[in-house]
Amino acid sequence: MPRCTRKGCGKEFPEGSTERCTFHPGAPVFHEGLKSWSCCSDKNKPVLDFDEFMKIMGCVETDRHTNDVPDPESKAPAAFTAEKEIAKAPSKVLEVSAASSDPAPPPATAKVVPATLPVVTEEEDDLSVSITPGTSCRRKGCNVTFISDDENRLGDGEGTRCKYHPAPPIFREGSKGYMCCKRRVLEFEEFLKIEGCQTGRHLFSPKVNTDKIEEFTTCRLDHYQTLDQVHVSVFAKQVDKDRSNVKIDEQSLSIDLYLPGSKRFFKTINLFGPITPEQSTVQYFGTKVEVHLQKQDTRSWTILEKPTHDLGNIALTFGVTGRTGTIGAKESVLDAQNSARV
Repeated sequence: MPRCTRKGCGKEFPEGSTERCTFHPGAPVFHEGLKSWSCCSDKNKPVLDFDEFMKIMGCVETDRHTNDVPDPESKAPAAFTAEKEIAKAPSKVLEVSAASSDPAPPPATAKVVPATLPVVTEEEDDLSVSITPGTSCRRKGCNVTFISDDENRLGDGEGTRCKYHPAPPIFREGSKGYMCCKRRVLEFEEFLKIEGCQTGRHLFSPKVNTDKIEEFTTCRLDHYQTLDQVHVSVFAKQVDKDRSNVKIDEQSLSIDLYLPGSKRFFKTINLFGPITPEQSTVQYFGTKVEVHLQKQDTRSWTILEKPTHDLGNIALTFGVTGRTGTIGAKESVLDAQNSARV
């Protein structure tokens, strides 16, 4: 089946399909490690992790998919075009040097040092898990969508072969590629077309390794409050969203996160004040988990966790853990009962 060529879609579709297509009409923007789309950067926040960037839903919807080749002459936003021009500048300097009649030999110390590849633990596909047709292979650079077990998981047929990149992508000075192979390109569309450098089996549902001993670890928590909400950030990378659980009750917050390497973070917090669980939300990102707690009233919380002893006459709103100062409010807001005490 043909594959939609619009940025942010990439779905396979049968000929004559009238399925609606959601895509990004703008260009990707990579700046200081952050990744976003120029067409919806105000709506979708920039992310650090490349997998999270690829999951950003399109911001424009049209009546059907297309496999037409994108117009290479279409202009990208200024921020993205400037990045490419910077990347092209060094190559022009090299061409001038090469064209000279007596080019100077490079210094003896000017050697290209190959990048050290990170140690990557390859995950295996769990064949006991049922996969929904249309699910994409999780390996970078593959883009194969699941049809059936016989087609993509069992035996040694052509559909079971996965060409992928075992190492993470790298974006440097406008060029784009993967750490596991040498090819570098400037255009994002060309980067998505870089063929995998390693062949193996597809990965639709990672197998959970039960042989490793589970190790509990600690994660940094930051928090701040506004007039009606308390925001808690748990800094944990690559959290397994499917296995993790954040339970929000009226008086407590329970955080149970599964991390790579058989590590786990668990913490229960008895909250300083009452909240409304139904109006509270949880968001998972590549580098952290954010919990937004809806207060039942507009009182300022002195601290995040309910104290086990009397704090005395304290009227400071809390900032981030372990620091002083106020974030999100300039003065305390007390209910009638606490106002009477003051």
